Amino acid sequence: MTSTLKPPSEVHAAAVVGSGVIGIGWILHYLRMGLQVGAYDPAASARARITEMVDMTWPIMEELGLRAGASRENLVVAESLADAVAAADVVQEAAPEDVAIKSRLFAEIDAIVPASTVILTSTSGISMTLIQSDCVHPGRTATGHPFNPPYLIPLVEVLGGERTDREVVEWTMEFYRSLDKYPVHLEREVPAFIASRLQEAMWREALHMIAAGEATVEMIDDCITQGPGLRWAVTGPMMNFHLAGGPEGMKHVLDHFGPTLKEPWTRLVAPELTDELRERVIDGCERESAGRSVDEMVLDRDRAIIAIMKARRESADAAAFRRGR
Repeated sequence: MTSTLKPPSEVHAAAVVGSGVIGIGWILHYLRMGLQVGAYDPAASARARITEMVDMTWPIMEELGLRAGASRENLVVAESLADAVAAADVVQEAAPEDVAIKSRLFAEIDAIVPASTVILTSTSGISMTLIQSDCVHPGRTATGHPFNPPYLIPLVEVLGGERTDREVVEWTMEFYRSLDKYPVHLEREVPAFIASRLQEAMWREALHMIAAGEATVEMIDDCITQGPGLRWAVTGPMMNFHLAGGPEGMKHVLDHFGPTLKEPWTRLVAPELTDELRERVIDGCERESAGRSVDEMVLDRDRAIIAIMKARRESADAAAFRRGR
């Protein structure tokens, strides 16, 4: 079956099923990338809003830059699921987060589209194995979990289910890369994947602090946007600790702060800092550093943070100017 897949670079038509925030985001991204897009939502009122939302957001697409052939006119809002997906090279499902809805929808799509069509789910945490359970051809199904808004945020978490063909996962990775996304392949089906789990940990801790009267919503947001959030846009949390360790990097951080892992600073239970975990963390930082010294990486990080801060100031100044007009 996978031998029939069209090369990602030759994909010209996509279908998006579901028109919530994520569905609209995918529609906009695929249109900006120059694809023909068929869109469908079972609710007539939702279908009526698709064109309106695309028109409203299209100036942002133009500001981002349009690929050759990109146009709002490439969008067709279909009256039926079959009309939306029948001619698509790839289908991006963005239905509500309900395993029954998604598995039923995948089975319906699987029965309509030709063998050359890849079917992807935007789920933020439901197992692909469950979603593909009722498909006759589950090998061509995979997860492509985006982050809101999909037309701006490049990350897509990619993984297959137990019955997904390996070639389809590889195809999906290349497909997203060809459309200016940043796919990360998960080898295992981890509930809620990677980024959402990290977000959830912070979300839970924030709610704990608000409930206990330890911080306000505003304090929590300010402490991230004016603090580590700036660094995280350049260096992820692991590399941030690596750079904080000076010339010895992560080794120094683990030696220095490892004993404090058991301190009750958060409501989360800390893992045991075993020798194996320690070595995995240090080795990972060395791989990500790719031969660069901590000093070199610190300079690169600082330049990038300065650029981000300048961009934020320019955006804030522009917004204030618009409000004052």
